[in-house]
Amino acid sequence: MSTASTATGTAGPGPSQGAGPRGAAGTVRRLRIGWPQRAFSQILLMQLAVATGVTVLATGLFLAPLGAQLDDQAMRRALAIAQTTAVQPRIAEDLLTTPANRYGPVQQEAERIRRATGAEYVVIMNRQGVRWSHTDPAEVGNVVSTDPSRALAGHEVMEIDSGTLGRSARGKVPLRDPDSGRIIGAVSVGIAYDSVRSRLLSAIPGLLAYAGGALAVGALAAYLISRRIHRRTRDLAFSDIAGLLAEREAMLHGIREGVVALDRAGRIRLMNDEAQRLLGLGTDGRGRTPEEVLGRGRTADVLGGRVTGDDLLTVRGHRVLVANRMPTDDGGAVATLRDRTELERLGRELDGTRGLIDALRAQDHEHANRMHTLLGLLELEMYEEAVVYVTEVVGVHRATAEQVTERVHDPLLAALLVGKATVAAERGVSLRLSPGTLMPDRLVDPPGLVTVVGNLVDNALDASAGSLRAEVEVELRAEGRTAVLRVRDSGPGVPEDRRELIFTEGWSTKEPPAHGRRGIGLALVRRLAERQGGTARVTDRTSGGAEFTVVLPEALAEELRHSSGPSLPEEGP
Repeated sequence: MSTASTATGTAGPGPSQGAGPRGAAGTVRRLRIGWPQRAFSQILLMQLAVATGVTVLATGLFLAPLGAQLDDQAMRRALAIAQTTAVQPRIAEDLLTTPANRYGPVQQEAERIRRATGAEYVVIMNRQGVRWSHTDPAEVGNVVSTDPSRALAGHEVMEIDSGTLGRSARGKVPLRDPDSGRIIGAVSVGIAYDSVRSRLLSAIPGLLAYAGGALAVGALAAYLISRRIHRRTRDLAFSDIAGLLAEREAMLHGIREGVVALDRAGRIRLMNDEAQRLLGLGTDGRGRTPEEVLGRGRTADVLGGRVTGDDLLTVRGHRVLVANRMPTDDGGAVATLRDRTELERLGRELDGTRGLIDALRAQDHEHANRMHTLLGLLELEMYEEAVVYVTEVVGVHRATAEQVTERVHDPLLAALLVGKATVAAERGVSLRLSPGTLMPDRLVDPPGLVTVVGNLVDNALDASAGSLRAEVEVELRAEGRTAVLRVRDSGPGVPEDRRELIFTEGWSTKEPPAHGRRGIGLALVRRLAERQGGTARVTDRTSGGAEFTVVLPEALAEELRHSSGPSLPEEGP
């Protein structure tokens, strides 16, 4: 029983516990009714509130001066009636010659003017303030209830005041004798204030109609704008949009791939940290074009869309980059950048290894042939001929190595040329040093010079292979601290219109290798030369083919004038 009781007791609160969250959710929903979460609804309500507020404010600002304007118009109208009445000479004459009488000529003329102008009253008085006319005939002969001293003093008065006929807008002017010009009385004209108020009230419905029309137009515009924003934001709440922006920023600056976003005018509007690092920029360059940020070159052309294609190669500084550009719906574009420097280096090392393997295979084949030849000479007991043959074979390789080491004293550069000579021999190309070659062991950047020479020799071997007299000549000279490199080949040469194009990243006339793309070697050569303040160019060879010339200022260290070590060997014969 206790177990059942426990189970029942445990299960009992279940519904109430379940109702708790539902009740809380219901409370949250009720609280959220006052302010919707959808961006469309929030923007619509805010714009309606703004439109309503502006309409009410404009209506109030219009009504506030309207009453004052109507008062002023009523007072000026009363003053004009009083001035017109005062200039009539018969009224002044009758005031002087007749007594104050309800049936007198002044009363009759004043009532005629009142009826003709629609004024509330036209009161004519003498200098003592005694009325000669009034709307109520019983008041004729009595003193006026308001002070007429200013009008009797010769001033024209406009005011809103209360008299025996109630609140009115009135105008008072002095009444003068037409003959002498002296003041003999005053004319006071009043316009009922209720008529002014009725005009104000009658203007309000029309004003409210205009205000309602303006509010309706504003509400329609708010709805259309909200619908457009609704479509553009895909009905996301503001909190969702803020969250997406935060996630986008974290993602863009966290990925290890450069991202550059451009607007329809070609200006940079976004650049993440990796893109700044790959492009070597200290700032993101927002609001400027790639040419303004990077300068003219292939990288700016790729980002700007002037060079199209997939996986475009470009060189920026010492980095080899792979770029892709994708247009966006708003007319802009997003470009991605990947660092391929290490991959390109590994690919070139693989090419070098493959070339070394080919050279070793060729040497192995050649060595086997020579051993077979030597074995045959020994079996035929032609010992002297065998000695001569071995001497000649060893002498050729030794002469090549000695020639290189005598003229090129840097070990890395000498080893490169010896290896390239072996590869050239296997490909049927004669690789030789120019008689003017002499390069001391004072290079500031031996790996950089090895890259330049290696790329130039590889291109020369590719161009010369298969020609009638396949040969490549390398010249390395030191002129003070400047290194001058020339590589001549017997290939078809380079047309004049392509002599700048061949130094462009990604341009090549050869098929791409298995590990990637071509078109980087000569671009790296020029980039390394320009980074050291030098030049790289190509011209025609005198005897046919191409001649590449690279000048590298400050490529050699200062020569030690008092060195205790051995001097550089003289140029061999």
